[in-house]
Amino acid sequence: MTSRPRSLRIRLLLISAGIVIIALLVTGAGLTKIFERHSERRVAEELDIFLDQLSGAVQWSVDQRLSLTRDLADPRFKKVFSGLYWQIRNDQNGSLLRSRSLWDSELILPDDALAAGDIHQHIIESSFSRALLIREQMITISAGGQLIDLRVSVAIDASEIERLATDFRTDLIPALSLLGLVLMAGFGFQIAAGLKPLNSLKAAVNKVRSGKKSRLDTAVPREIYPLVEEVNSLLDLQEKSMVRARDRAADLAHGLKTPLTALVTDITRLRANNQTEIADDIEDLALRMQRLMERELSQARIRHGSSGHKSSVAAAAEAIIRTLQRTPRGEKIDIIQEFKVRADVAMDQDDLNEVLGNLLENAVRHASSRVSVSIIDNAGKARVSIEDDGKGISEKQADAMMHRGQRMDAKGTGAGLGLAIVQDILEASNAVMFLTKGKWGGLKVVLDIPKAAVRAKRG
Repeated sequence: MTSRPRSLRIRLLLISAGIVIIALLVTGAGLTKIFERHSERRVAEELDIFLDQLSGAVQWSVDQRLSLTRDLADPRFKKVFSGLYWQIRNDQNGSLLRSRSLWDSELILPDDALAAGDIHQHIIESSFSRALLIREQMITISAGGQLIDLRVSVAIDASEIERLATDFRTDLIPALSLLGLVLMAGFGFQIAAGLKPLNSLKAAVNKVRSGKKSRLDTAVPREIYPLVEEVNSLLDLQEKSMVRARDRAADLAHGLKTPLTALVTDITRLRANNQTEIADDIEDLALRMQRLMERELSQARIRHGSSGHKSSVAAAAEAIIRTLQRTPRGEKIDIIQEFKVRADVAMDQDDLNEVLGNLLENAVRHASSRVSVSIIDNAGKARVSIEDDGKGISEKQADAMMHRGQRMDAKGTGAGLGLAIVQDILEASNAVMFLTKGKWGGLKVVLDIPKAAVRAKRG
């Protein structure tokens, strides 16, 4: 069981989809991270403003207590566990001043060395928040002739930054999805444009196979040019092989022509001596040799190429009918001609004569009194129908007649190669033949031959 060929277009689309998905995921993660860092910097700048305000408002009273000359304006500092907190601590005596939002809690800060004027940032956990972003600064104030070091801290709930990042990510998803669709559409257009030369190459190969062209056009993209050159080289080699085969077949046929002529003379001499039985046997063998020779010549001719052929099927049929009507058997048969179209077909003239000659000769040979030949148009093809009023054949016989060496009767002459030759020619010309029972009970042969005009137009 053969598997279906994989599609290059689908493979490229899948690769493109993978690239787009990975790029969008990386872009989304990167943009979210950048937004988080940007938000964290903005929050840090806001906390630094509060640090400056606290540093300017803190004072050491005469009773050695910390106080503010003015409250901070942000109302969140006054709401318990609002998410925004401040704290001022004197590490020397442990005195502490904090915002109402801390209530009775305290910001537990890392025990790190903090120089005056430096600002440190920490992420810590507390009993009332999963994570706090803290900015702290060491300041020195003068009170009563002495210098006092104070650790000023401002904290904000880090979940605020996470919430902003989540909102940003939610808003980013539709935009990235739309970008992904645009990128996939772009990739699809790019792939279609990239594969277009391959489609043109396929059409060119079909033209070569049908005989409309003998070579592939070399005006192709650089990446496909080596393939085109290889195919053209193969076609050149094939053509040379065909020419050699045709020449050998022709030499063989000409070489047999003289012996066959001598055999005909011997047959006549034998009949003159009343040796008719031997004469008939030799004549049958000679006819078999002649038919085999004709088949090989026909094969050599049709394999040599058929591009540009144009022949009139009606004219060929009329010429063959006139010839048959002058034969002893043809004089007794009424040949009815119904030519509704007189289109040219895409077939070599000699091949067309070979096909019609074989079929009409068989029809006349087996007809009782009449033969009908009709030509009609059939969807871009010329349909030729040849039928007789003879005994006809069964469906099984019709199938057998389409094979080499089969004959309609056992008494007729010939090697039974007529229909086989006809089939070879029709196949090379993209034509078809089928056998059926005619309206008079005899054999009906139907041919569908492509018109020359249709093939030229497609090419």
